[in-house]
Amino acid sequence: MNASRTPPARPVSGTLMDLQDALVAIRSGAYLTIAADEALLRRLPPGNWLAGSIPYFMAQDGGETSRQKLFVTELPTHAGTPQLRWYDAASLPKVALDAPAHGLTVLIVPAFSDVHSRFAREAPAFEDMYMKPLVGWIAGVHLDDLGQAAPVVANGQTLVFSQDRALAVHIPLPESIYPRIDILNLFRPGGGDAIRFPSTGFSAQECFVNGQLVNLAQYLTQHHIDTRLPLVADYSGAMINVSFKAVDAAAGRVDFYAPVFDDVEYRIAEPVPDYAQAFAQSLPGDALGARWSCNCILNYLYGGLEGQRTGPITGPMTFGEIAYQLLNQTMVYVNLERL
Repeated sequence: MNASRTPPARPVSGTLMDLQDALVAIRSGAYLTIAADEALLRRLPPGNWLAGSIPYFMAQDGGETSRQKLFVTELPTHAGTPQLRWYDAASLPKVALDAPAHGLTVLIVPAFSDVHSRFAREAPAFEDMYMKPLVGWIAGVHLDDLGQAAPVVANGQTLVFSQDRALAVHIPLPESIYPRIDILNLFRPGGGDAIRFPSTGFSAQECFVNGQLVNLAQYLTQHHIDTRLPLVADYSGAMINVSFKAVDAAAGRVDFYAPVFDDVEYRIAEPVPDYAQAFAQSLPGDALGARWSCNCILNYLYGGLEGQRTGPITGPMTFGEIAYQLLNQTMVYVNLERL
């Protein structure tokens, strides 16, 4: 290793770096979250890190796709040693119970797994959820590899990789520091039809449009709906998106990246003309102090964010975002505030 190598300047919410700089960060003993292509993650040495596979990033120089770089965020260690813990679908409901009384949990979940499905459907009802701050992301793969490679989560302390378990780091914090979780959703419900679903799930055939039972795939096709725009609903005052994954008009089936719920009214979102500008303009001034963040791969793709910046916030562009519950097409970031 070149001892004279100058460490890269670190934006507030993490840095996209090459392998050599990531090795320096790991060997420092710091606790880290890492996002990178699986092949690169498997080249990392043991250390205090947890990781999820993804090759899409909002980097310090703008949006970037890379299989040769890693996005690294240092975690706070103000009040004791963070604890890494695995969760399968059966043990996942304990994730908030296991969290410190005062602290922050970062959770990484492999996409398309049973643990992903259970978190998406049931997380709001987990015991102690919303009482303890919890953020995270859904690990993915390069879109060229969909159907050929499975997303993975990795524990750097043991170098164990998993396609079907989630990994959390529970971080204790002093009483003087409060982790504030912010959700930045560019989308608002449009003025179109009201849509409800007869059952909860990641797919749907029938739905109620303004009270009339219709086939959703046919409705979307006949009305030329731009499915790059998500369904949006008001969840107790927060605008939450459900993004379209696929529309099969022949089979009459629509798949989603998050579940729709049977007790919620949805509308197709209003268009966002310029994603990069909208993110930059929507961020409050204190976002400059963000310590951790992630954003959605669909915002990256649909908003043409490669080479664009979303204000000062950096982070992996993921297959789903977590702020207590699963989110789509949303930026999540965390500020550490002194009380």
